[in-house]
Amino acid sequence: MPKIDIAIPCYNHGRFLPECIASVLSQGTDVRVLIIDNASTDGSEDTARRLATADSRVELLLRERNLGPHASFNTGIDWAQSDYFMILCADDLLAPGCLKRALSALETNADVALAYGGQVIWEEPNPCPVPAAIDGAVHASLVSGRQFVEILSMPHKPIGTGSFVVRTSVQKQVGYYRPELYYTDDLEMLLRLVSFGNAAQMDATQGIRRRHGENISADCWGSWKRELQELLAAFESFFANEGSAYLWGTEMRRRARRNIAHRAYWAGVSHRLRGKGHGAAELLQFAWSIEPATRFMPPVSYLWRVENVGHLVATRGHEIAARLLARS
Repeated sequence: MPKIDIAIPCYNHGRFLPECIASVLSQGTDVRVLIIDNASTDGSEDTARRLATADSRVELLLRERNLGPHASFNTGIDWAQSDYFMILCADDLLAPGCLKRALSALETNADVALAYGGQVIWEEPNPCPVPAAIDGAVHASLVSGRQFVEILSMPHKPIGTGSFVVRTSVQKQVGYYRPELYYTDDLEMLLRLVSFGNAAQMDATQGIRRRHGENISADCWGSWKRELQELLAAFESFFANEGSAYLWGTEMRRRARRNIAHRAYWAGVSHRLRGKGHGAAELLQFAWSIEPATRFMPPVSYLWRVENVGHLVATRGHEIAARLLARS
């Protein structure tokens, strides 16, 4: 049976740790877990000790001072020894059957660097949206590195750290998470990983991401410009480093920048139609700074390449109509 190592960084998320660990240990796979507590002040250390005492598969690294999240991610990479590796944040969960599906896809396809699926968002204090059990094999589509760059630069279903499993050998070749990318470090890591092999996209929910107001990415929520700036920074980092070595690097960097500019443009138009003038101006200025042509010509072709664009347009249309009715 293939083995997998899972690093679980934790900072003041002790109240979430038992559920997180339970979602891992109940997977029915040969797993080894490392909880990396970053000098929490909420009693996380005591919770981690109890969990490690209860199950020998759980190991601990308890820091005396907070070194930041990236130090924990990168310590996990150094620690990993098994064939496969995953980072799972302490406030998130694995979906039932997640690891078996991912390991099956990786074992079946020797040229695959990572296997990933979708994730559902758990908005606390609502009940956890546990995905339905999946019977039988799950279809996995192979995605090349070049295709993956395009996918990640367009609107797509989120791929969180708890939604993908990588070959440990590839992870060690790729190296560490970059601390300068505080919000999009995981996306930039995905770009680097698929530069070493294909990705296997599974038609299944793999992770459950909990939103509770204290997430690292919370500062970006509700700020489209900030989100797109962080997205652009991840692509620029990749293409300034590993991505520059590929024959398709120059072309895909141009396409990624174009896609982000077009996303900003249409987000700006949507903001303006909904009466959010300041946000609209910021987004349009951002789009123009990346692709000046959008100042003179709307990027209509982008809309036909967006998945579920009809649903998006309908949703925004209802919002605008409701706003007009409210004003009348």
